[in-house]
Amino acid sequence: MDAIDITIKIAGEAGQGLQTIGQLLSKAFSRNGFYVFANQVLQSRIRGGHNWFQVRVSDKKVLAPCDTTDILIALDKESSYHKKELTKNSITIFDSTLAKIEIEKGLTLDIPLEKIAKDSGGNKLMGNTVAAAAVLGILEYDIGVLFDLLRESFGEKSEDVAKTNIKVAQAGYNFSYRKIQGNRLPVMGKNNGVRRMLLNGSEAVALGALSSGCKFISAYPMSPSTGIMTYLASKEKEFGIVVEQSEDEIASINIALGASFAGVRAMTASSGGGFALMVEGLSLAGMTETPLVIIDAQRPGPATGLPTRTAQEDLEYSIFSGHGEAPRAVLAPSTIEDVFYATIKAFTLADKYQIPVIVLSDQFLADSLCTIDNFDIDSVKIERYVLTDEALKNIKEYKRYQITKSGISPRALPGNPYGLVVADSDEHDEKGHITEDLDYTRPEMVRKRNRKNAGLLKEMSPPVRYGQKDAKNVLIGWGSTYGALKEAVDILNAEKEKVSLAHFNEVWPLNKKYFDFLDKAKFACVAENNFRGQFAHLIAATTGKVIEHRINKFNGLPFSAQEIAKEYKRLKKAKSS
Repeated sequence: MDAIDITIKIAGEAGQGLQTIGQLLSKAFSRNGFYVFANQVLQSRIRGGHNWFQVRVSDKKVLAPCDTTDILIALDKESSYHKKELTKNSITIFDSTLAKIEIEKGLTLDIPLEKIAKDSGGNKLMGNTVAAAAVLGILEYDIGVLFDLLRESFGEKSEDVAKTNIKVAQAGYNFSYRKIQGNRLPVMGKNNGVRRMLLNGSEAVALGALSSGCKFISAYPMSPSTGIMTYLASKEKEFGIVVEQSEDEIASINIALGASFAGVRAMTASSGGGFALMVEGLSLAGMTETPLVIIDAQRPGPATGLPTRTAQEDLEYSIFSGHGEAPRAVLAPSTIEDVFYATIKAFTLADKYQIPVIVLSDQFLADSLCTIDNFDIDSVKIERYVLTDEALKNIKEYKRYQITKSGISPRALPGNPYGLVVADSDEHDEKGHITEDLDYTRPEMVRKRNRKNAGLLKEMSPPVRYGQKDAKNVLIGWGSTYGALKEAVDILNAEKEKVSLAHFNEVWPLNKKYFDFLDKAKFACVAENNFRGQFAHLIAATTGKVIEHRINKFNGLPFSAQEIAKEYKRLKKAKSS
């Protein structure tokens, strides 16, 4: 079999079933062992407006979208916008009765989607099934996988509906099967391996939370974070988790803090605008030393901004927001698989250090789909760091905020029979009672809380290094840019550029020793999805080294490897000239 790396783009208006086609194809490929990465670009409207769903399928792991499109399913006139992505071997599928478009590159295949559906005993809505099957026909893929998916989707609802969809799918498959002359695209055959999991980032957060023993989430719906709450709600009875849709984000964080104070692992989730409302509660968590996990699924701002697009604009805000000074950790998972493990670590750090831990996702991570081989569940260890009643028995005088060398005080839960738990949002003494002792208690409590930073620094993982170890040129990134940056390094090294990657998925506190590679670097460049270069600022503040070369993208779309490689070469050439 030839090497497989094919990008399929379904383009059209909201309401035309782009997600249905894209998800069917993604599942069909993952069921036979192919690697899939799928992402979607949506306008902020219920119907209309030009959107697209992109599926990249490969026989090797892929973690980012590609700039070129091999198969374009054009469902509206505006789909001609994507003709710049086509190559001489690309194939465009369209229905001329629905949308007349002009495509100069590659081959066009006019398929009467709605007519085929109706002639096969279905209705015009089943034109989406025809489109998905036609793609599989072009690739000579096993149509039986799609039949199984249709049975799963409609079987419980109606066996007749499933049978009709299968009949419609067979007609769409037959229409395109071996109709393309010259084998323009690789034939994918019937089977390529074992079935793989297919998850989006919101589901990965939810699964990480469940694996961590999370029993409570309060949140107010705000894209692109809403999927976390809705997925956990679907597992409410199975895992005994309480899901509370609060009236706003101020309530969300305070309700979650109450649940955590009472003793359960708790979390909340929102996007930047909702996180802004949580800031007072964030400071309350710092003062009362109450563990909490907060998911910020970033989108472009300020204000409402672009609510259905992606960005990395909340980095500095997540680190420095809140009044007063209290420690926190900020994690920024790099892939959908990493989201699962980052969520687990967030709960562990929150409990161990009695702090808020913020996990920075974004629309790209939250809404993309990716194949995953397996999660290492056996490696997950749940440690609560809470005093047992037996341990409390042996403490003569329990002090909730006892001053310790590590800054971590012994945590007991309220209502236990052996030690009184007192908490207050005012400054307090070791027992938790309000104090205005400015000579000793206030300074000592500030020092105690912030001594946790020393321990947190040791908990932060070093950057992932990829590429040539001895390379004097280095690309630096954080969070969801990993897939595109990793692939860009491969492209650049294939062109003899000698580049390595240093990618951070734990961004606060930053450990200075993790930047030793900058001492040897002749050319360093930071890539991130924001305007100011926020991670570059953090590097300068942490190390004193200013990285002038930056690749910043802030139009609401994620990076592709090709554009990073192109911009890297431009910057490097400009430096040497």
